[in-house]
Amino acid sequence: MGIFADRADAGRQLGLRLEYLRGGDAVVLGVPRGGVPVAFEVARALDAQLDVIVVRKLGVPFQPELAMGAIGEDGARTLDKRILSLARVKHEDLQAVEQRERRLLDDRVARLRAGRTLDLSGRTAVIVDDGIATGSTARVACSIARNLGAARVILAVPVAPADILRTFTEADEVVCLATPRQLTAVSQHYRDFSPTSDDEVALLLEAAARRAQRASSPSGNPGLDEDLQIRSDGVRLQGHLNLPRSAAGVVVFAHGSGSGRHSPRNRFVASVLQQAGLGTLLLDLLSPAEELDRANVFNIELLARRLTAAKGWLGGRPDTASCGVGYFGASTGAGAALWAAAEQGEQIGAVVSRGGRPDLAGPWLALVRAPTLLIVGSADHRVLELNRGAQAQMRCANRLELVQGATHLFEEPGTLEQAAVLARDWFVRYLLGEDSAPGTEPVR
Repeated sequence: MGIFADRADAGRQLGLRLEYLRGGDAVVLGVPRGGVPVAFEVARALDAQLDVIVVRKLGVPFQPELAMGAIGEDGARTLDKRILSLARVKHEDLQAVEQRERRLLDDRVARLRAGRTLDLSGRTAVIVDDGIATGSTARVACSIARNLGAARVILAVPVAPADILRTFTEADEVVCLATPRQLTAVSQHYRDFSPTSDDEVALLLEAAARRAQRASSPSGNPGLDEDLQIRSDGVRLQGHLNLPRSAAGVVVFAHGSGSGRHSPRNRFVASVLQQAGLGTLLLDLLSPAEELDRANVFNIELLARRLTAAKGWLGGRPDTASCGVGYFGASTGAGAALWAAAEQGEQIGAVVSRGGRPDLAGPWLALVRAPTLLIVGSADHRVLELNRGAQAQMRCANRLELVQGATHLFEEPGTLEQAAVLARDWFVRYLLGEDSAPGTEPVR
C-alpha cells in the first residue's frame, strides 16, 4: 500500500512517472483544492503550464461525503446511478444540491481563474487529483478537458481503487501509483492530509506563473529555484533555495515536530515571502537517519546548530553573501530559531515564530537581539500561554500577534494566510528595510 508523506511528496512521485511528457505540449490541471499541491509538483517536474480544472462533488443530501455525482465547468455533469438508487435520492433533491454546488463552482472558477481563459485546443491535458474514491470528480474533470479541445487526456493520481480504474474510460491514459483493492479513504494513504485552502491554491498558481515567467525571462539573471545540500555535523541536510532576482534578504525556515522542507504550511508561507521579493531556504534540519530517533526533534541545541550552519552556507555564496538573514520557526523549530539567533547576535536580522515553542530556547531568550514576532492562534490556549511566558523573558524588540479563531496548525479558513502576511510584513520591514507594514511597530 503506497503511503505518501503529503500531497507534495505524491506530486513529486507522480512527476517521475510522467517524465516522458517533459518537453511536450502538456498542460497540468489540478482539481481544487487538494489536487493542486500535487499538480504543482507534477508541473514543476515536467516544466509544464499549471492551471486548474474546477469540479464540484454532488453529495447525497443526508450524507454529503458520499458522492452521487459531480459537476464541472462548461455544464459538465456525471451521475452515479447506483448511489442514486441505493440512497433513493429524489429528483427535486438532486436538483437542489446541483443548483447549490453550481453557484459555488462558478464562484470558485471566477476566483481562481482571475480572468484567465483555459485553452486546451490540440494539447495534452494531464488531470491531477490527490486521489480517487468513487471516480465521479475525475470523470467530470476529464470530460471538461475533452470539451475544451484537448487532443489527449491523461488522468494522474497517487491512489485509486483498482475496480474504479478498470472501468475508467473517460481518459486516454491513467497513471496511478497505488491501486488498492479496497479504498476506505484517500487520507489513509497520506501521513499529512491537511486541508488545502483556496488561498493556498491561488498562491500555488501564482508561484507557477512566476516560475514560467522566470524560465522565459530574457534577462541573464532569472533567479534561482533549486534543490541543494548543506553539510553540518558530518551529515548532508537536504534543502530548497528560492532566490528572486536581486534579493536583499533570505529567510531560513526552521521546521518543527519532525516536519521537513516539504511542509505544505511552510511552503505556503514561503510563497508569500517570495512574492514580496524575499529569498527562502527550506531545510531539513535532520537527516533521514536522525529522524528515526524521535528525541532529535526536541534536541533544540542540535537544531539551532543546523540553522547556524545554514547561515554560514548562505554567507559563503556570492549571490547571498550580502543578504540579510532571518529565521522563520514553527512549533519546536521556533525554539531552535531563537537559540540560533541569540548565538549569532546582530548577524540575524529578524525572527518570526508561527504556532511556535519559543520557551524551548530557555535562557537564550534573554540574549536574542533580532526583532522577533510571535504569531499564535487565539484558540491555541496552551501554546499562547507558553508564548506569553517566553515574551516576558525577551529583551529585544518583539510583538505577540493573535490570529483570531486559529488553532495550533492554522487549519481554519484564512488563518494561515493571515499568519503568512504578518510574517511577510515583519521580514520586509527588518530584512529589506521597507516600512510596508503600518501598525506593526514592535513592542516589548
